[in-house]
Amino acid sequence: MAQKRMFSLKIIDTDLFLDMPVSSQLLYFQLNMRADDDGFVSSPQKIIKMVNCSSDDLKILTAKKFIIPFESGICVIRHWRIHNYIQNDRYQATLYNNEKANIENDNGTYNLMDTKCVQDGYILDTQVSVDKVSVDKFSVDKVILDEQQPENSNINKLQIVIDSWNSLNLTKVINIKGNRLLLLNTRIKDYGLEKTLQAIESIKQSKFLKGQNKESWIITFDWFVKPNNFIKVLEGNYIDKFTQNKEVTDETNIGNSTLYTNKKF
Repeated sequence: MAQKRMFSLKIIDTDLFLDMPVSSQLLYFQLNMRADDDGFVSSPQKIIKMVNCSSDDLKILTAKKFIIPFESGICVIRHWRIHNYIQNDRYQATLYNNEKANIENDNGTYNLMDTKCVQDGYILDTQVSVDKVSVDKFSVDKVILDEQQPENSNINKLQIVIDSWNSLNLTKVINIKGNRLLLLNTRIKDYGLEKTLQAIESIKQSKFLKGQNKESWIITFDWFVKPNNFIKVLEGNYIDKFTQNKEVTDETNIGNSTLYTNKKF
């Protein structure tokens, strides 16, 4: 098997790739480096642990269609033939002929011929972990629900979060799918609905997040649901210091029976 791997800017220098979390990009490079000469990776879960990434990163790569996973746990780099050309005298055919038989090479890009071979645990653009929900049709105005779904089902949690966000005077969420849906599901799973709503509520107390900063930057939903950003908002790192200081001062003033007035001299 060839020991060198190459990467094409046609793939990794795109907004689709660069918009992913850094950890997902890192995992993509690591999977490529360890793939066989046909682009198949035998142990993606092992690689995830080795490079300190998470299963979310693998799901993002799947949702963005950079890899194709199989029931066996193996995955293949979708644009392998665009990245790499291996000379015949160095090429070693993959051992995973069953998986290879289910894909076709279309101008350097692998595509599944039978989507049934995709592992159920992965989230694709057209399939999510929420039962009876079509990602393509999922939106704030129209959500496909199962009549027998419990009231506390995940889809209802998603709707509550979206409604809470849209109550802010910010860019509203019109539809939610792909990477956005994946990240929101993960935040709710990790922190719970109450903490997620608490984080959204704290945005109201931050002039910085609402655009009052040197760059006139305003928080977006896609920025908010990224793991590193979400925790900072939840912990109140962006809450106006005046608001926090005022709460402390008010408590002190009451305790000392002291009246403070603001005067300009």
